[in-house]
Amino acid sequence: MTTVTGRRAAHEGPRTTAGRPRVGHIDFLNCLPLFWGLARTGSLLDLDLRRDTPERLSDALVSGELDIGPISVMEYLRHADELVVLPEIAVGADGPVMSCLLLSKVPLTSLDGVPLACTTTSRTSVRLAELLLTDHIGVRPRYFTCPPHLPTMLADAPAAVVIGDAALRASLLEADTLGFEVHDLADMWRRWTGLPFVFAVFAARRDFLTDRPDLVREVHSGFLASRELFLAEIDEVCRKAARWAEFDAATLKRYYLSALDFSLGERQLTGLREFARRVGGDAAGFPPDVRIGLLDTP
Repeated sequence: MTTVTGRRAAHEGPRTTAGRPRVGHIDFLNCLPLFWGLARTGSLLDLDLRRDTPERLSDALVSGELDIGPISVMEYLRHADELVVLPEIAVGADGPVMSCLLLSKVPLTSLDGVPLACTTTSRTSVRLAELLLTDHIGVRPRYFTCPPHLPTMLADAPAAVVIGDAALRASLLEADTLGFEVHDLADMWRRWTGLPFVFAVFAARRDFLTDRPDLVREVHSGFLASRELFLAEIDEVCRKAARWAEFDAATLKRYYLSALDFSLGERQLTGLREFARRVGGDAAGFPPDVRIGLLDTP
């Protein structure tokens, strides 16, 4: 683990111009806590916020269209030299996560050589599923990508990887109707390794940190304050979210308090390093011992 203070590396690109930081926000229920807190504290007015799917936000941060934002762990690891991780905050789980699932009409041991539909919205979840099936279960399906529409995914395959709100709907509302087994990928990882799994970290571009280190720390502090305010007001949040979500307030509260883990401490970093060790290599685009650079905070 390394810390980064904002010094410019010789290979980095041009300086970022002044203005509101361009910040990404995952447009799923799992990131509602941050959006709620940012809106309630007024910090949202200081951000040029872009709401999108995880893979599009990851691409935007890597390409320089965003300055700060969530990024899929696989994409972060591939671009660790260009990015700095914001400590203490992430999207992960230390057990069942409810919204990152492998759905199967047959036992997992029967998936060898058969088609398996993969969501187009999360590269990390798909890679985790591949790792678990190959190294833990001992099968090698034939993976293909598919839009995250469950009937379409299961029309041509006996199993599918789904994430986010679609996964919540599948496990809570559709499993009995469509007749599939629900396998929680974060829970499978936890049982296999004994460690939490981190699906996404929040990171800043190194060139932006070099130009505006105080602003990066201000945004980071805003994220942490937003998370704490959300937890303090969780009953109100869940009541209001249940008005437009497909789930009742009690289900949302269980999801936020028991399933999702928004922290990034040593235990979560250990899980992140273990995932990198298991999947890293030339084909992955990063070494198994990739260095994780954390923002240096007071």
